[in-house]
Amino acid sequence: MSLLVVGTMAFDAIETPFGKSDRIIGGAATYIALSASNFITPIKQISIVGGDFPQAELDFLASRGVELEGVEVKKDQKSFFWSGKYHLDMNERDTLDTQLNVLADFKPVVPESYQDCEFVMLGNLVPAIQHSVLKQMKTRPKLVVMDTMNFWMETAMPDLKEVLKHVDVLLINDSEARQLSAEYSLVKAAKAILKMGPKYLVVKKGEHGALLFHGDQVFVAPALPLEDIFDPTGAGDTFAGGFMGHISRTKDISFNNMKTAIIVGSAMASFCVEKFGTTRLKEISKEQINDRIQQFVELVNFDISLV
Repeated sequence: MSLLVVGTMAFDAIETPFGKSDRIIGGAATYIALSASNFITPIKQISIVGGDFPQAELDFLASRGVELEGVEVKKDQKSFFWSGKYHLDMNERDTLDTQLNVLADFKPVVPESYQDCEFVMLGNLVPAIQHSVLKQMKTRPKLVVMDTMNFWMETAMPDLKEVLKHVDVLLINDSEARQLSAEYSLVKAAKAILKMGPKYLVVKKGEHGALLFHGDQVFVAPALPLEDIFDPTGAGDTFAGGFMGHISRTKDISFNNMKTAIIVGSAMASFCVEKFGTTRLKEISKEQINDRIQQFVELVNFDISLV
């Protein structure tokens, strides 16, 4: 019942209209693991860090049930670093600095104890690296979920299309869906993308919720109206962690259960944006998570009488 997570573990420096952080812990795999660990353990992590990555952070992940055998530590090199600035519209951001460091030569090796995982979450990475992990699995996982971004569509489209053939669920935002499909309508975009290989498509729309597509079926999930949003960094990865945590725990890959997984993922993402970096994810309780999920249920639940 274990979950395999592949992605970056990194440092971020973030500026938003509501504050600014120094170097803080980030990375797709970090957010995914912290989020998913509320629903399932162990989580088998594959990533790479430099000698500057704090041992205390690795220890904290381990305390949450994250296995780190697949995390390579290059003690004489630096960890991946990203710096960005968000505008008042938090859906828009500028990248100020990107330092690949250890990520430049990352060639992940899947430990033997990881190779039979039923559920695989491929965080946003070079498509060829994502594909290399799948090739190392002993058997075809029950469910493979993948995140990607516009940068890979611009620089590695052939590799991206190849790995999409081996993926069950693709998670991308609305602008990425339009870019990948060359269709403006998200319905048309979904149909085009589903022909590339995935059986399901989740389109994240930030403060406007998320869409789930499967064949001719569509599910729309709202976003929870929040009074304070400090930092959207990692919200999409936190969503992915909640989504995969629920799916892995229930072992149910039906359309109906994925609808529930989207609500769980949305609830987790709503926590992430309330403080900078991973801070909020480290302090929330099971009770708070259940209360937040219930808020989503009440947001969409209503009775109607047709005359």
